[in-house]
Amino acid sequence: MQISVFRRPALLLASFLALTACGTSYQLPVIDNAVASEASAMFDTAQAAETRSPASLQSGVNRFRRVARRIEPVARTLCERELQNNSDVDCNVTLHIDTEMPVRNAYFSYGAPGYRNPEVHFTIPMLRDAANDDEIAFILGHEYGHLLGQHIQKGDQQALAGAILLGAIAAYGNAQAASAGQYYDPNDVTRAVHLGGALGQRAFSQTYELESDMLGARIAAAAGYDPVRGAQYFARGESARSANGKLSFWGTHPPDEKRLAVVIATMEQIRQQQNQQ
Repeated sequence: MQISVFRRPALLLASFLALTACGTSYQLPVIDNAVASEASAMFDTAQAAETRSPASLQSGVNRFRRVARRIEPVARTLCERELQNNSDVDCNVTLHIDTEMPVRNAYFSYGAPGYRNPEVHFTIPMLRDAANDDEIAFILGHEYGHLLGQHIQKGDQQALAGAILLGAIAAYGNAQAASAGQYYDPNDVTRAVHLGGALGQRAFSQTYELESDMLGARIAAAAGYDPVRGAQYFARGESARSANGKLSFWGTHPPDEKRLAVVIATMEQIRQQQNQQ
């Protein structure tokens, strides 16, 4: 009986999240066998490439600023067009160089409550490790993709939904146990709320990363960069977490070959659209 009670909340959570999740805002490109094979071969070639020495700090910073000057107006224009009906969206993103995080990472965040003051951060190891302008352009476009996809907002909504659901289930179970004169742990509800929030937050994280890869490829291409060349950065993976527990760029992301395949498929879509014009 206890096993069935344990399984039922898990099934309810999955169903509830499926109903309440906002999902992606854009349709991802189809990855056929040809694209998957191309991505796999390209990924293997990039992984086998000779290891480079990191660029100097000044060189990395100069590259970032040079690329940002081209990416920023393209991404801002796209944001204003796509989210024009959302009065709460601020498309003026502030770019920061993170001098404290010790891992190769780039991340999107908000600098003020209420999802205001959007920010993109690049760490020093990321800037020094990038092999070319295309890599910085694609990664920067990817981070703008989180703004366009409203991924933080959606994740927060899903976390709240998961917390409420599992908390309610735990509270109901405790009430049933109490009415039957059985022992129950009063901390069960708190633990359930935390677990539900974590499950809800992560439910669609990988899908959002792929959506950002697609949007990042479109932004980089529109700014005149080669997103496929840029996405080969994924071949240089690293441990998901640094020594101090902070997530790297690979922390919650999908398999790298799949991400490269999404970029290749996106570029094929762009070429087909251009040919039809």
